[in-house]
Amino acid sequence: MKRLYLASGSPRRRELLTQIGVPFTAISADIDETPLNHESPSAYVERLARGKAEAGRGAVASDASCCVLGADTAVVLDGKILGKPVDEGDACAMLKMLSGREHQVLTAIALLDFDRCESLVVTSHVRFREISPDEAAAYWASGEPRDKAGGYGIQGLGAVFVAGLTGSYSAVVGLPLCETAQLLGHFGIPCWQPNNAR
Repeated sequence: MKRLYLASGSPRRRELLTQIGVPFTAISADIDETPLNHESPSAYVERLARGKAEAGRGAVASDASCCVLGADTAVVLDGKILGKPVDEGDACAMLKMLSGREHQVLTAIALLDFDRCESLVVTSHVRFREISPDEAAAYWASGEPRDKAGGYGIQGLGAVFVAGLTGSYSAVVGLPLCETAQLLGHFGIPCWQPNNAR
């Protein structure tokens, strides 16, 4: 069976992949995440997922029988990508924009070996209730939004803002498990592997 590497520093993606019983080794894959001119959010996240997978493959080039999984997530409102907040003002401004509205969360995954690369984008729709300025400030003070796309974490304290979700919860967290399992299957990597295989 092929060895799997996860090209991500995200603890959430590591937890999700572990949840479905897939053994892997996490590796670093730093790439330039600057959007290209006139690049759509969907094209952006797919390019980054592929870029991370390719960077990860470069780091393990000596392992010719491996697969590398890359992923990227973006929060999108009115066609604009909301990145990670740079400070409290930025985080509160994002929450004000998201307050009482529906936005999209796009997560791309890319899996490659030394012969081929397959990738796809999963879109989920998240609806927020109204968020007061005091709540936004208190949420920032919790520390959770600092490294989160769109300035919130659905799997953490930010869950209280979510009034509705259409699509994949795990994709909003950072890794769409249904689609990831199918993609791994295309490369001969099964889920639900016994503990002694990990």
